[in-house]
Amino acid sequence: MIIAIHQPNYLPWLGYFYKMAKADLFILLDNVQYEVNGYVNRCRIKTSQDSCWLTLPVKRKFPQTITEASLINYNKEKEKHIKTIILNYQKAKYFDYLFPELKGILEKNWESLSDLNINLIKLLKEKLGIKTKIEIASDYKIFGKNTGLLIELCKKFKANTYLSGMGAKKYQDEEKFNKDGIKLTYTNFDYSEYEQLWGNFIPGLSIIDLIFNHGPESLKILLEFGNIGQDKII
Repeated sequence: MIIAIHQPNYLPWLGYFYKMAKADLFILLDNVQYEVNGYVNRCRIKTSQDSCWLTLPVKRKFPQTITEASLINYNKEKEKHIKTIILNYQKAKYFDYLFPELKGILEKNWESLSDLNINLIKLLKEKLGIKTKIEIASDYKIFGKNTGLLIELCKKFKANTYLSGMGAKKYQDEEKFNKDGIKLTYTNFDYSEYEQLWGNFIPGLSIIDLIFNHGPESLKILLEFGNIGQDKII
């Protein structure tokens, strides 16, 4: 079994869902420390001028896990996010393919950042047509830190391969995976341009940019980009 693990980010980028699509099981790691200025509470979308961040204010508390992170003034912020998405994507070819359901989740009265993100990720997975099963880390009593926690999760679900993003290579303890008989594979997601609104192509945007512009074909495009980079087995 191939397992991939990642924090439940807010409307994540394309590479996040590429990794999900390549795994048999995707674990949302919501019981680790919440990082300020990370991607758990923000994403980037395209605008007529360039791009902009959609950021959700979170109550300051240290330390706190992602599951403990509480949203601030969400009733006000959700309206800003919904209006910004409408303003910049209502002319996209597949706007109606995603927006009604996306709006349906965003407009609820969320208090937990993690709960909001998990529901959004499940919706985006469904709209992309990804069949990978999702589990939530906090649903299980599994303890550890860094590589140790990842290995314990792999053992729990009897995974023989751990699929990691290339960004984690600098702090991943590859020897520990080898000692536990778990093969470590890195996704090497690389961009080719796809059709967007508003002029020149901008990489690194939220997956909603791809879905609004390409609808049911989004997963096919996503997997083609991953093949350009070629995944690497360690």
